Formats: sequence, C-alpha cells, structure tokens
Amino acid sequence: MNPVAGPFFNISTNQPTGVVGAFAPQDSALLGLVHAIAPAIVSGNTIVVVASEKLPLCGISLAEVLETSDLPGGVVNILTGNAQELGSWMASHADINALDLEGATSPAELEMDAAQTLKRVIRPDSYNRSGSKGSLQHILDLMELKTVWHPKGY
Repeated sequence: MNPVAGPFFNISTNQPTGVVGAFAPQDSALLGLVHAIAPAIVSGNTIVVVASEKLPLCGISLAEVLETSDLPGGVVNILTGNAQELGSWMASHADINALDLEGATSPAELEMDAAQTLKRVIRPDSYNRSGSKGSLQHILDLMELKTVWHPKGY
C-alpha cells in the first residue's frame, strides 16, 4: 500500500519481466552460468542464456540436469556457440524482455541493438556479486514494479 492524499488508494507490487537473455562469463564454467541463471528464475522469469564458448561442457551438463529436475520445461534455455554472433540476435529479438550484459563480450553494441526493441538492460558491473545486497539488487533489476489505483467507495 502506498500513502496517497485523495479519495483513492494504490498498491504497488513487483512482477517478473518475462523472458531474460543473458550471457555467462567466458572465464567461468559452471559458477558463471549459475550466476546468470539464478536471479532470473528466482524472480519468476524465464531465461535464454549463452554458455561460455571456451568452457561449454558444464553448460551442457547443467542442461541435462535441469531436464530431469522439477523445473518446468522452457524456464531455462541454454545455448552454446559464439556469444558475439548469438548476442546480436538476442539483443534485437522482440520476444526477449530484458538483457543481462554481465558476461557479454561487446556490451555497447548489444545495448544499442536492445534499444530498438525497448528492452530492460542490466549493464555490466551494475551490481556487486560478492555481497548479498548486490545479489538482491540483481534480482530486483529483473523485475517490474506494477502499481494499481483504486477509488474509495462512499
């Protein structure tokens, strides 16, 4: 509930952004992939993540584990391949609602591509991974604030 002066009241709540595109860091195999995936699915989003091109085996193994887990199909989608080639497609794709550029190799180009489809963009180094406060901020960055106004009845 938000305090307002007038014959109405309003309520604000966080809701998922939708489909998130992300890039796993190239120098980290499993930990970087989990750092890219976890904030998106914890906040209720689905994710399309590009695994590390240098170390793709952990990403492939994680995809097999997620296939047999209780996570619904399609919540986590792991792509392998050249992150730079896949990145331009993800950034310009109209069905991706947010783009996490933390592990991207050319974030400036991807940010310009994402601007054409009005995506929410999380810039590299916009949060601190080492502390719990930074992790919470990363989760909140992948959510939208929805506010509903209602008139008071007389």
